[in-house]
Amino acid sequence: MDKIDGPYYFFKMIQKTRRLVPQWMPTIGIEGGRINIVPVDFVVDALDHISHKPGLDGKCFHLTEPNARRIGDVINLFAHAGHAPEMVMRLDARMFQIVPAYLWKTLWTLTPVRRVVSSLLSSYGLPKEVFQFINYPTKFDSRETQKALQGSSIEVPDLSVYAYRLWDYWERHMDPDLHQDLTLRGRVENRVVVVTGASSGIGKAAALRVASAGAKVILIARKVEKLEETANEIKKLKGKAYIYPCDVSDLEACDQLIAKITADHGGIDVLLNNAGRSIRRGIASSYDRFHDYERTMQLNYFGALRLIMEALPGMEARRRGHIINISSIGVLSNAPRFSAYVASKAALDAFTRCAASEFSHVGIHFTTINMPLVRTPMIAPTKLYQNVPTKSPEEAADLIVDAIIHRPKRVATRLGIFAEIFHLLAPKAAELSMNEAFRLFPDSKAAQGASGGESSPEQIAVAQFTRGIHW
Repeated sequence: MDKIDGPYYFFKMIQKTRRLVPQWMPTIGIEGGRINIVPVDFVVDALDHISHKPGLDGKCFHLTEPNARRIGDVINLFAHAGHAPEMVMRLDARMFQIVPAYLWKTLWTLTPVRRVVSSLLSSYGLPKEVFQFINYPTKFDSRETQKALQGSSIEVPDLSVYAYRLWDYWERHMDPDLHQDLTLRGRVENRVVVVTGASSGIGKAAALRVASAGAKVILIARKVEKLEETANEIKKLKGKAYIYPCDVSDLEACDQLIAKITADHGGIDVLLNNAGRSIRRGIASSYDRFHDYERTMQLNYFGALRLIMEALPGMEARRRGHIINISSIGVLSNAPRFSAYVASKAALDAFTRCAASEFSHVGIHFTTINMPLVRTPMIAPTKLYQNVPTKSPEEAADLIVDAIIHRPKRVATRLGIFAEIFHLLAPKAAELSMNEAFRLFPDSKAAQGASGGESSPEQIAVAQFTRGIHW
């Protein structure tokens, strides 16, 4: 069991499936051919017994499983052992034989097909050779072995009896992820990490985390005094921080900023676009405030975009880099009263998806974080948020750390994902639900030009139930 071979190749796929969906979720897979699996204990005992039994010299014995299982059944046994969802429907691999062999060969000659397949296999730790198990043609005859072992206590144990032992050993000792440095320090130590909006809230919390892990943190915000406070806290942690005051909504200032950082530090390894502006105001209250949309788009989209466009050439030249954009759960839930804010973040999300497709082959990663409601100075004007559960800046920083370590395409809460699926599957029902919330939560007193105001019990109850969504 100290080497990965045969069915063990499928363990990483089973593990990743377990992380994506719950155990009770039915799945569909391949039935596959029959495969021989025997424990080494049986092989040793049978070999020893047959070797010392008189009258068997010169004969051949297959030390194999008398009743070989199909690969689909084997995968289900290990899925059960690993508490992963099992395949309730398994397609017979022989059905793929209706496709002519020359067609498969033709498809494999296409570079895009090879890249996609290779990427999928690599992510699951599967070599190309594993395809032979999908329709494994070999059959073993162990009848002579069974005769020779008759009367002894030596027999092949049923895989279901010891599958959990194999899974447990693999996950504790042989999982390839155990041998990778999946720590924040492993990702950012001595690397240049640029954080916009680093003077408070999410940006400050994230800057402290990456600095404590050994990164060279570039702190960006408008107010020098606030940046100095963050830098002083980092220095107390014996971290490295560098202050670069800049208004990210000023596009020319963005150009000069990236040029100076590159000249001073040799390039950017991680760019965290966190600086943003949020406006909570209904569209009907914004007919004479078109500038709200302009200034929100200027900072949240054009400012972040300008930084990305200036940082990309250096990342491309060094063939490495990671761009993380702080988006909003509102993009997934289509939150009313945040049309200016959500539209600006949605634009950045769309650009990020397009850019990821263009730079995937040069080692540049893009991650979008659909951040839920976080208690920061940005939401302070809305009194409702004083009475509803929100994430702390430190909890938000945890999401950013996860993004830096694992480099996923997207980081989102379960509620955010549910909201997006709800809008896709039942758009009208989602629209009506949001309309009810729109009517329940009026414009804030600040948006109405007044002050004060208390939240009703009904508002608080709905906000508690939909924790993290902007209302």
